[in-house]
Amino acid sequence: MKIGVIGGGQLGRMLALAGTPLGMNFAFLDPAPDACAAALGEHLRADYGDQDHLRQLADEVDLVTFEFESVPAETVAFLSQFVPVYPSAEALRIARDRWFEKSMFKDLGIPTPEFADIQSQADLDVAVARIGLPAVLKTRTLGYDGKGQKVLRNAADVEGTFAELGSVPCLLEGFVPFTGEVSLIAVRARDGETRFYPLVHNTHDSGILKLSVASSDHPLQALAEDYSSRVLKQLDYVGVMAFEFFEVDGGLKANEIAPRVHNSGHWTTEGAECSQFENHLRAVAGLPLGSTAKVGESAMINFIGEVPPVDKVIAIDDCHLHHYGKAFKVGRKVGHANLRCVDQATLQAQIIKVEALIAE
Repeated sequence: MKIGVIGGGQLGRMLALAGTPLGMNFAFLDPAPDACAAALGEHLRADYGDQDHLRQLADEVDLVTFEFESVPAETVAFLSQFVPVYPSAEALRIARDRWFEKSMFKDLGIPTPEFADIQSQADLDVAVARIGLPAVLKTRTLGYDGKGQKVLRNAADVEGTFAELGSVPCLLEGFVPFTGEVSLIAVRARDGETRFYPLVHNTHDSGILKLSVASSDHPLQALAEDYSSRVLKQLDYVGVMAFEFFEVDGGLKANEIAPRVHNSGHWTTEGAECSQFENHLRAVAGLPLGSTAKVGESAMINFIGEVPPVDKVIAIDDCHLHHYGKAFKVGRKVGHANLRCVDQATLQAQIIKVEALIAE
């Protein structure tokens, strides 16, 4: 089976690494000349809206998926005329737009922070008066890793901010006094079978995920699965989806969904019976889903900007290096380390060792 992937970054690369043992081959459509997934399959270098190359991709593969939500929904809709594409264009259309996303949560009875659609500075001024400060203004599409957003703490922060974010459609969200950030990685098959990985505790730095630690018997696991199931069913979703939540007053408030394999699920490569990457491919290919059970205690630490010396990383017991083969650049995700340990005490000790390498 040959899988087409829209996007050739590290997520596409890790999909190919998971699919190759299953006898799958890959083709990536990505405009970047140095797409890091290209080493693991055919690279069609073209813009995501290039219909000639999209047709070429559709003719060469058995099905198509995508590695991130920056892909236009129109691209997926176009491809769907010629080849199966999972997740669907409709799922992508909603998940990539924060207004559609939050509105869906509200319709499904899933708690969210207060929010408002912002089309102008005047809209922002009215919404701030209603929701109050502090609040967060985010572009409706394309913002990730802290990009395309600004925290508004006082009146001076509000003035001119719509123009500062590019005068594009935005969403204002009331600030949530959360006690923690967690995410749930779910996978849904073509026939509707759904499985969930354990909730993950996430720590961010400047809007970029720094550390994810898989939980054991989290008291909010069932609630997170309930909320995620509502969304998966509503979208008739196929594949892996990540659902990010805020822990608030003993419950959960929805932050956002990602219609793809996700950074906070990287730990599953070594820390679960079947990784998120393999399970995504199983789902979209119509194969039986794999077990999402944990194997030991696991965590993932991102390498931002540069990867520490390889010899020092792999010298740490229980540590598994994933180097993306990307050029080092400030603020760029260039690799990560997965830790899988026998118990939480050992896990925390090894996290400290990896973080010390990053600080050197």
